[in-house]
Amino acid sequence: MLAPLSSLTREDMETRRLAAAKELLTGATQSQVARTYGVSRTTASRWHRSIVQRGVDGLRKRRATGRPSRLTADQVDGIRKMYFEGARAYGFEADRWTTERLAQAIDRQFGIRYDQDHVGRLMHKFGLRKQRFVYAPWSYAGAEAATSAPA
Repeated sequence: MLAPLSSLTREDMETRRLAAAKELLTGATQSQVARTYGVSRTTASRWHRSIVQRGVDGLRKRRATGRPSRLTADQVDGIRKMYFEGARAYGFEADRWTTERLAQAIDRQFGIRYDQDHVGRLMHKFGLRKQRFVYAPWSYAGAEAATSAPA
């Protein structure tokens, strides 16, 4: 089974922002909204400021900025398929994909050249790279337990 392209679509993000806006307008604190929707307090604060300055419509999605992708949806599916078939299937000695190998395979398969650093970002975006670090919210109780000497 292929990994999801991203965790939230633009529509999902807009739905989340609008739901958070309702809570902010009914008296929820920015901290409560941040915890409820799994965002930073800075994001909740930015949402609140947008509501105050532009109203709820300020949280609706806008046209995406930035350069459009050079890959079509079919090519993205092709890259994901390549990844799961393994590097050997594409002429490499080892079966492990590196960003350099995947960049070479994309160039061979689709004629699109990417820097290996950018291929790493694509791998993450396409759900092909596991998250290396998971940061848990800081808790005073956890920090106290970690620094206390064993009895």
